[in-house]
Amino acid sequence: MEAESALPTPVPTRRIAQLALPALVVLAAEPLYVLVDTAVVGRLGAVSLAAVAIGGTVMSVAAWLGIVAAYGTTGRAARRFGAADRRAAIAEGVQASWLAFVAGVLLAVVGQVLAAPITGGLAGAENAVAQAAGDWLRIAVWGAPGLLLAAAGNGWMRGVQETRRPVRYVLTANVISAVLCPILVYPAGLGLAGSAVANVVAQTLGGLLFVIALARAGVPLRPRPELIVAHLTVGRDLLIRGAAFQASFLSATAVAARYGTVQVAAHQIAIQLWFFTALALDALAIAGQSLVGAALGAGDAAGARALARRLVLLGALAGIAFAVLFTAGAPVIPGWFSPDPTVHAQARIVWPWFVAMQPVAGVVFALDGVFIGAGDLRYLRNLTLGAAFGGFLPAIWVGYALGLGLAGVWAGLGLFMLIRLAGLTLRLRSPRWAVLGVPVGRA
Repeated sequence: MEAESALPTPVPTRRIAQLALPALVVLAAEPLYVLVDTAVVGRLGAVSLAAVAIGGTVMSVAAWLGIVAAYGTTGRAARRFGAADRRAAIAEGVQASWLAFVAGVLLAVVGQVLAAPITGGLAGAENAVAQAAGDWLRIAVWGAPGLLLAAAGNGWMRGVQETRRPVRYVLTANVISAVLCPILVYPAGLGLAGSAVANVVAQTLGGLLFVIALARAGVPLRPRPELIVAHLTVGRDLLIRGAAFQASFLSATAVAARYGTVQVAAHQIAIQLWFFTALALDALAIAGQSLVGAALGAGDAAGARALARRLVLLGALAGIAFAVLFTAGAPVIPGWFSPDPTVHAQARIVWPWFVAMQPVAGVVFALDGVFIGAGDLRYLRNLTLGAAFGGFLPAIWVGYALGLGLAGVWAGLGLFMLIRLAGLTLRLRSPRWAVLGVPVGRA
């Protein structure tokens, strides 16, 4: 590791906000649309709501791949941008987009074959839910190429600290789809299928807008094998880390489904709100990826450390604010998504766990961003594997064996977050993550 600069270069809090707030809009747009979708579908009944819970959980695999594409690209592009090579930073986005497109097409094709067995396995004995979820998924999975292209586009734009265009692109796609969803579900008479079609429209339009931006950037668009290999190397640890998340949340949905339709419907409400707050809090992580990566690319390790400490404080404050908000909204929020009082009763079981985890999540996600921006991916991978397979998964399946209901599922999620918090805090005190320089691979 190169020697650190004697004094950190301060990053104003206003600059963090200039990156975090547009990222918040982009991150919140998709889960806000999912919440609208959940509210629309919830009026069709508990079976339809449970079907979207199952199908949406499977589609989260595509979202996970998108996060890998975005985060890996942001870190690499930010280091080149910090080294004053914007053209090379954008070239990282071209190669990430090739990977995203190929992966999205493969997911769409494989989804046609595996939709029924996957949704059937997750739904257990609930045959009506499994059938509806499979039908929804076979349509919705065609949005995967666009979803992954948009994620790659967000990644390189964040790396070069571009804030306005991602907001315009993502909002345009999701607003159009949010208007389209209730029209297709009810007046057009498509029912649950209308929800899936609206998803595909939003994701495809978003992907096309980012592809057009790349085409206008003035960099070569041909695939570059050496850069693609470098992206795959970076993505390996993020993929393994993401696989641990996917195993955890798929298992949580499977356990909730085995308690019954009402329980999985309540779990869907809580988990979608969790994903929404997680991605909203992750806005600070994205600012951290860009700014920490740029600082280390410019040779300013001391500035990166000072920035990390500030992000931790801001993350904790944001998490506390969410906890207060959801505590106040506990009596009314579940009713926005389902009129069924039995679903509300199950949601009340989850709520204390959901609220208590918000401040912890604020710190955890901020530190995730710091270490992704620093390229400390192996450590993040190992910590997540340990928290998932040593904490979360054993806890939720033991809870199922003991008949603890949704409280057991959410206690497992709480344990998962606490293990990660401890590991990330220890890593922050180590000098090993602040490595200077630009990523491997010539642009």
